[in-house]
Amino acid sequence: MLALGRDLVAQDDPRFAELSPAEARTVWELCQRDVLREVYYRADRANGVLVFEVPDVTAARAAVDSLPLVAAGLIDFDLVPLKPYPGFARLFREG
Repeated sequence: MLALGRDLVAQDDPRFAELSPAEARTVWELCQRDVLREVYYRADRANGVLVFEVPDVTAARAAVDSLPLVAAGLIDFDLVPLKPYPGFARLFREG
């Protein structure tokens, strides 16, 4: 599951700085629980991109909602369900 972050308030809101240690801690805990696989910032703007290893959108939403910045209403994430790329199988077909 791909999660694309977006701001709900201006990034100069002081709550960002107040909550950033708790945010980092929660992200770390999700990684340690094998719920969150990869964490990035977009190169074109200061928003997070998260890759979750979860069974469905409901589980991804629960993980996202556990983030302090989301709970405070400062950011949210658009969730994009992903599925495996099947194209490599074409390389190994006989005939």
